[in-house]
Amino acid sequence: MSPDRADVFTHRPRLRPEILLSPPLLRGPVTVHLIRDPSDGTSFEVGPKEFFLISRLDGVRSLEEIGAEYAAAFGRRLGEANWHQLLGLLGTKRLLAGAPASEPAAAPPGPPFSGTLLRGSLRLVADAGRTTGRLHGALRPLLRRGVLLPLLALCLAMEVVLAAASGTLLRDTWWLFQQPVALVAVFTLLWLSTAGHELAHGIAARHHGGTVSEIGLRWRLPVAIMYCRVDNYRFLTRRRHQLVIGAAGAFANLLFLLPFAVWWAALETGDPTRRVLSGLLLLGSVQALVNLLPLPPLDGYTMLGHALGVSGYAPESGRYLRLRLRDRQAAAVYPRRARVLYLAYGIGSSVLVCLLAAGVVTAAIVLLAP
Repeated sequence: MSPDRADVFTHRPRLRPEILLSPPLLRGPVTVHLIRDPSDGTSFEVGPKEFFLISRLDGVRSLEEIGAEYAAAFGRRLGEANWHQLLGLLGTKRLLAGAPASEPAAAPPGPPFSGTLLRGSLRLVADAGRTTGRLHGALRPLLRRGVLLPLLALCLAMEVVLAAASGTLLRDTWWLFQQPVALVAVFTLLWLSTAGHELAHGIAARHHGGTVSEIGLRWRLPVAIMYCRVDNYRFLTRRRHQLVIGAAGAFANLLFLLPFAVWWAALETGDPTRRVLSGLLLLGSVQALVNLLPLPPLDGYTMLGHALGVSGYAPESGRYLRLRLRDRQAAAVYPRRARVLYLAYGIGSSVLVCLLAAGVVTAAIVLLAP
């Protein structure tokens, strides 16, 4: 794929159209971009300068034109050796147009089960992309702002009403935990809600140009939940779409509760059915809202990383804080934005965990008090 020496600067190489390039991501002290070949799922990281060049390989601009843009941006002109090295790397990875595409990743042989009876996973559909495509097609008329915004407003209003009745909900939930049959029914509904949560991620991804590679069941006994794996959400050009995909699961959980909230409101206080619904609404709301907390591995943590353009926020924050405690001069190498973000997450997440622990203790005291 390397051009001849004589016409190296007039060459107009082009990336294969399906190659995915991510927006900038802060990882530790450096900014990186991800490059992914969707044909075989391979990906790798490059720095801002390499990304500047690779993103301009459109088959229209010559290397001389790209080199002039690079010199204007970074104050350095590239020579033939630099271009040969870059194009050789891209050619080796089969990312340039004209190179044979990588072989598609083969489907796992044999049964779709992996792991053990105590811990494992099971693929539920053979083609997750086609399944989510069909669901998206069926629900597409509802995926409009004119429909989703009123539904979101109803969900928020429901949560306000439930918050105002939190004392009653807590007492009814405590009663529910003493009713084994009703409790099993409530947890079955909540499990179905988690299935809708995962499928909502996949449908939202499909709606905004993402792809779903796998839908299945994962268990760590005694817990078993569905999962939906979205592959290329990091490569979506609009950050808003990434956030919508992350929030879709919690939104689906709240939508699931809406009809039960209407039923609950229509019943008289003290009605046994109303008390069961109180437990469902409280536990379901906690399930949805806790998922929005910015703690790994929750959806809120993923959304925060998307919003700030940070990869591996929690581990990188911990790494920076440990380095800061050991060697402040070494930590000063981090750019100012990284220092602020990692310090803020370290402090904020610690405070949040303490508040959650205090809330759990307070709720326990309220429930156990005579």
